[in-house]
Amino acid sequence: MDRFDRIYAVHKTLVRAHIPVSRRALQEELECSAATVKRVIEEMRLYLEAPILYERERNGYYYAKSADGGLYELPGLWFNAEELHALLACQHLLEHVQPGLLGAELGPLRTRIAKLLSAQHSTQGELSRRVRLLAMARRRGSGAQFKSVASALTLRRRLRIHYHGRARDAETERTLSPQRLVHYRDNWYLDAWDHRREGLRTFAVDRIRHAELTEVPAREVSDEDLDEVLGSAYGIFSGRSTAEAVLRFSAHQARWVADEIWHPEQRGAFLDDGRYELCVPFADPRELVMDILKYGPEVEVVAPSDLRLQVRERLLAAIRRYD
Repeated sequence: MDRFDRIYAVHKTLVRAHIPVSRRALQEELECSAATVKRVIEEMRLYLEAPILYERERNGYYYAKSADGGLYELPGLWFNAEELHALLACQHLLEHVQPGLLGAELGPLRTRIAKLLSAQHSTQGELSRRVRLLAMARRRGSGAQFKSVASALTLRRRLRIHYHGRARDAETERTLSPQRLVHYRDNWYLDAWDHRREGLRTFAVDRIRHAELTEVPAREVSDEDLDEVLGSAYGIFSGRSTAEAVLRFSAHQARWVADEIWHPEQRGAFLDDGRYELCVPFADPRELVMDILKYGPEVEVVAPSDLRLQVRERLLAAIRRYD
């Protein structure tokens, strides 16, 4: 029985008992020495703020009742050591994915986890040294707007926003029924039903200038419809797939591209000469073109012809700039 199991066993025993529990009874329950029982109780008092009192007359331990007459409960959900380490890792990842986004909200959780891990002398500080996250093209966003979006999403309420779109460089007012949050390429996006456009749209959370939670229930959209409209095309741009890109990568690049997932419904196969052919569905070509260009001479767009032409023009424009 490890330390966390012993803490849980002491807690259950004290909750069930109607009279103070002797140290000998706890020894039998935990199958340990008197010194171990004493140490477990001290750790519960120190790290878990457990109100365990000792009654000398009855030679036993008991929980002091709270002001409302209730008994002490273990803080939050109860995890074993491995689960706590995993939870701490998740919190660490979220904190570094978007620094400061939920700092105030996660602070108490981080403190409580640290206390629980300290109860078994865990080196939770190692995580910060051993995990490194490198963000690429992360945009600055407002934590306040993120919280409003998350609240509307959870409470299933409509959200009234002022949204500044980059493409048209204009601000519009929208009423949205939030459906899901998407973290994509180090930035947050909101998939929502746009009541102004009467359709599903994707909004960059960092472009929301003002967000107001309303009392109107959100319109519900099935997961199937969300995936069909917003998840079938390539990248973050919404819309049903209307074409399929056929890309051929050099034999040198094939060893890496063959292991990459560009789209859930992609198809790929090695050619006889060692090249790799990747077929990807798409609707809006903008993001796909950017991803193709980063491979330079290692990839050729075979089809469709208009996508091939776009990539060719971008490459020629780049050459002209260097000339």
